[in-house]
Amino acid sequence: MPIRTYGPNAVDWEERIDHDRLRRERLARLQAALDRSELGALLAFDFANIRYMTSTHIGTWAIDKLIRFALLPRGGEPIIWDFGSAARHHQIYNPWLDGTNRARAGISTLRGAFHPGAGIADDVAGKIARVLAEHGLQNEPVGIDVAEMPVLMALQEQHLTVVDGQQVFLEARRIKTPDEIALLAHAASMVDAAYDELYGFLRPGVRENECVGVVSKTLYDLGSEYVEGVNAISGERCSPHPHVYSDRIIRPGDPAFFDILHSYNGYRTCYYRTFAVGSASRAQRDAYTRCREFIDTAIAEVKPGATTADIVSLWPRADEFGFPDEEAAFALQYGHGVGLSIWEKPIFSRLVSLDHPEVLEEGMVFALETYWPAADGWSAARIEEEVVVTADGCEVITKFPAEELLVAGRKYWTVGGQLNTVRESQSHLNTSNGATP
Repeated sequence: MPIRTYGPNAVDWEERIDHDRLRRERLARLQAALDRSELGALLAFDFANIRYMTSTHIGTWAIDKLIRFALLPRGGEPIIWDFGSAARHHQIYNPWLDGTNRARAGISTLRGAFHPGAGIADDVAGKIARVLAEHGLQNEPVGIDVAEMPVLMALQEQHLTVVDGQQVFLEARRIKTPDEIALLAHAASMVDAAYDELYGFLRPGVRENECVGVVSKTLYDLGSEYVEGVNAISGERCSPHPHVYSDRIIRPGDPAFFDILHSYNGYRTCYYRTFAVGSASRAQRDAYTRCREFIDTAIAEVKPGATTADIVSLWPRADEFGFPDEEAAFALQYGHGVGLSIWEKPIFSRLVSLDHPEVLEEGMVFALETYWPAADGWSAARIEEEVVVTADGCEVITKFPAEELLVAGRKYWTVGGQLNTVRESQSHLNTSNGATP
């Protein structure tokens, strides 16, 4: 049975995403991962880890502030320290946090913006130390995901043993629950719609940043909580690939590829598609065909028990497409887990996966992305699909058509009929008096 997608509303006549179950199962997986570790507690400053642990959210403006923090003691329940008004909101609307018991006012150093003499870092460390002491965990190691140096030093001054906790968080988040998979599929369906709008908008004369605006509006209208980024690349900017949009004007015959990253109820997408605008050269078509072959070959091997090394071994080496080594070509032939953030476990890259393979398991959700430069020296193709590992294979949840290179923009008619969409962008190369296309 295919992975279901639903409307965004809650209804009484159909079982849809169960958010209570989502909260329970995420926390249970994190608690189990903590129990399997040698840590006494997990301390989170990372936005996604806090959400996974506490099911709280105060707006994407806070993602880079490192001002909120949450603690999960071994054998206990999570505690969140947040902006005073946000903490009050959690007390009223988040009953799973038991009111003032585990939703508390508290702030960190705001990435150093608070005066060091204010003692904010010491206050954070004191709050953590007191909770650990209440649970008899003051002598156990505390795993932290990310931290500012003043906070880290203040925790050590409390005689706490501070260690890396990222792997415990990532291990818990590696396998998705059914509700997480449904949310990821819904997020992808919104990008399907954004690509349809973009395909209708693309034409010579529009700018890359205008394409970003079209995509963002579509996603926000459909209920996205955060458009993390739209990577819009066109023309000669495709090779090399700069990973950032500009105000470049798109021209006839340009390739244009896009990566759309957004969040629906916290769950992300990473979803590339490539178009030709008006027409495509044979070199562009051939590059797209190679790019598609690489990703199809990889998808065919995705199943429980396969490894990331099995997948990346099917992809070309860096020196086969113009790069000196795998570090220089990193993220062009690539794969990564997708969940509350992008680039979760597992990671697929020749840089690491051949020597450190990870086993694929049912319930994993990840994106596979391929790239190939065209023989013309300036254009290229980029394709990305998100897949869910099933009991006997996988299912692709990114469904905007990509099996062949799509040509966007109006059709042009000549005295002899429709202008061929496979052509060089310079007209003289397509005439009998010019060079052979």
